[in-house]
Amino acid sequence: MVNGKAKLLRDDYCDGLGDCLPVCPTGSIRFVERDAAEYNEAAVQEHRQKNSEAPLPCGCPGTQSKSICREGGCESACCDSGETKSRLSQWPVQIKLAPVSASYFTDANLLVAADCTAYACGDFHDRFIRNRVTLIGCPKLDGVDYGEKLTAIIRNNSIKSVTVVRMEVPCCGGIENAVKTALRESGKFIPWQVVTISTDGRILD
Repeated sequence: MVNGKAKLLRDDYCDGLGDCLPVCPTGSIRFVERDAAEYNEAAVQEHRQKNSEAPLPCGCPGTQSKSICREGGCESACCDSGETKSRLSQWPVQIKLAPVSASYFTDANLLVAADCTAYACGDFHDRFIRNRVTLIGCPKLDGVDYGEKLTAIIRNNSIKSVTVVRMEVPCCGGIENAVKTALRESGKFIPWQVVTISTDGRILD
C-alpha cells in the first residue's frame, strides 16, 4: 500500500490472473495494460517462502498470516467468558487467502472444510478444528477449483494428515474432489478421510 493505493512491487510477481481484485477491500487494485516483465514463478515462490508469515504487499490486515497462541498455550483456547471455546490455531482460514507455505503447516494435521459445516455441526471446534490447521471454502460460491492451491500447500509442507469435512449437498463434492486431486498431484502418500455432515447437523456414515 503506497499513499492509500495498492502498488505492484514487481511485474514478474503478477501472472495477470486478477485473483487479487476481489480481495482488496478498498477497490484500489485494477488492471493497466502495458509492457511488463514476464511472469516468473520461481521468483514468486522464493518471495513467498521468505515472507510466508508477513503481511501481503497490499497491506490488508485481514490477510496477514499468523499463528494464534492463546493464554495457557496454543492448545488452550477460550472465547470471551462463555463456555464455548475457539480451537482455531491460525489465520487466515479461507483457502483463497491462505499462504502456500507457513510455519504452522509444519507437521500439521490439515482440516479442509466446507463453509457451511461449522454452522451445521454444533461442536465443530472441538470435534474438527482442535489440533488441526483449518482451511475453509465453498466451491459453489467461490466458483474456483481449489485443487491447485491445495496441491501447492501439501507439496510444499510436511502435512501429516488431511481431514475433509463437507455437507451432504452435491455442490460440496467440489471441495472433496479438490483435496483428492491435491493429494494425487502432490506425489505424497498422506492419510486422509472424508466426513459428511447432514443439513440437520448429523455426522453421516
